[in-house]
Amino acid sequence: MSGGSAKSLGKGSAPPGPVPDGLIRLYSMRFCPFAERTRLVLKAKGIRHEVININLKNKPEWFFEKNPFGLVPVLENSQGQLIYESVITCEYLDEAYPGKKLLPADPYEKACQKMVFELFSKVPPLIGNFIRNTDKENCSGLKEEIRKEFSKLEEVLTNKKTTFFGGNSLSMIDYLIWPWFERLEALELNECVDHTPKLKLWMAAMRGDPTVSALLPGMKSFSGFLKLYLQNSVEACDYGL
Repeated sequence: MSGGSAKSLGKGSAPPGPVPDGLIRLYSMRFCPFAERTRLVLKAKGIRHEVININLKNKPEWFFEKNPFGLVPVLENSQGQLIYESVITCEYLDEAYPGKKLLPADPYEKACQKMVFELFSKVPPLIGNFIRNTDKENCSGLKEEIRKEFSKLEEVLTNKKTTFFGGNSLSMIDYLIWPWFERLEALELNECVDHTPKLKLWMAAMRGDPTVSALLPGMKSFSGFLKLYLQNSVEACDYGL
């Protein structure tokens, strides 16, 4: 992999050239949880890739040709094919590349993972609302909503009697939901898992995964980024570089 810690490209930058043969390119942002999904899958499957970071507070004009929404992650291969939306990129990588399959082959097991994903789907917007709320002293209602969503995931693990959401080994669903749990400590939201012992054990098991541990952002760096990002600073995406 190359470029994961490179400075981001912003407005006025030249578009990158073609993707070299044998590589796939990821357009990313170092602190983006959605892009982290794709980075986790690339790492877990050992896919040779390069990373180009995009300044999401000062987006290059050419980037909208890669994704009309102007969001990361985006994959581009050496044929110039473009794939965007985080879950779509992850499923594409699992299907297009050999090696360990992260999604189960069994249709029912695959459906079960997608149902867990739907249970999780309210978590990112709730955490986003918490981040944007400037009055952290009066966030008890939001925290309670987050706790309720975590309770649903606790129930899944309790019923499955497994360490991970797809079974006894780590699979796609775990990587898809992990980035938000990874950020709980930096956001001072760890209390939201105090009532979910199985979920806490899952978090500990995730941190022990080599793929996850290789991509863990420093808490201090994430906090520094977040402060600048909420101020709409164009320096946010390059915090710490």
